[in-house]
Amino acid sequence: MSTLKVPHSVPAAADDCEQLRKAFAGWGTNEGLIISILSHRNDSQKKLIRETYAKTFGEDLLKVLDKELTSDFERLVHLWTLDSAERDAFLANEAAKKWTSSNRVLVEIACARSSEQLLAARRAYHALYKKSIEEDVALRTTGDFRKLLVLLVSSYRYEGTEVDLNLAKIEAKLLHDKISKKAYNDDDLIRIFATRSRAQTNATFNHYKDEFGKDINKDLKADPKNEFLTLLRATSKCLIHPEKYFAKVLRLAINGRGTLEEDLTRVVVTRAEVDLKTIGDEYQRRNSVPLDRAIAKDTSGDYEKMLLELLGHEDAK
Repeated sequence: MSTLKVPHSVPAAADDCEQLRKAFAGWGTNEGLIISILSHRNDSQKKLIRETYAKTFGEDLLKVLDKELTSDFERLVHLWTLDSAERDAFLANEAAKKWTSSNRVLVEIACARSSEQLLAARRAYHALYKKSIEEDVALRTTGDFRKLLVLLVSSYRYEGTEVDLNLAKIEAKLLHDKISKKAYNDDDLIRIFATRSRAQTNATFNHYKDEFGKDINKDLKADPKNEFLTLLRATSKCLIHPEKYFAKVLRLAINGRGTLEEDLTRVVVTRAEVDLKTIGDEYQRRNSVPLDRAIAKDTSGDYEKMLLELLGHEDAK
């Protein structure tokens, strides 16, 4: 469930552009005006604002925002103002360029989006970077990580609800056999994780638990220091329980020794129009603190204000 609050009567894009132009005028930037407009516009509305701004003033709104704003607030506004496909392409490119074995961004883009959304991100990647996501991922990763990630970002999963229960039984046994033998990089194991539909994967994992008495993710914790196993667990969680996955990312971002603003920003901007309300409910269930309160305690200034607006927080203003 989305947390984004769009007014019942949305001003014309030209009017929004005029107001944004005013926010940039004078000696100081009016950050509050920027927040009041952009944090209450959906994907298509923001795209129209950008197109209208370019036609009216001959400037790229994103470049103007980058020049006028700074730090975590600038990144938050930049990512939010991108349309969802461009944003995923930008994040994927960023993740590929500085990839480490603890980086989960590519898994999120491949597994927490629909097949059509992933395809749109791949097309945006072509347009922006003149190459493919899978090309860059293959270049920047190695070994087992490359095997999994290239297949993940290039898959087009079936989105329907139909499942083959006999196949689920067969593949649950296959997974158990491979995991028992610690053959975590087995081609069939990786294929199942990377290509099966959510419904089919869920059926397989349910049969795994029923047949072998343990959740598959617990069996994948056999070696807690193995980063590839961590990536496999992230893959399954993003596919089957994205709200639990993202609630954990938020907890680690907020409750550590220092706020991980990059993770906090990414989750809020990518999920605000999707399921941030559900993620927030899961966060509160697991941590006994409302997500907006946790964010308000750990952030400040315009960055905090816009995060709370995107969370739909009633007292954000």
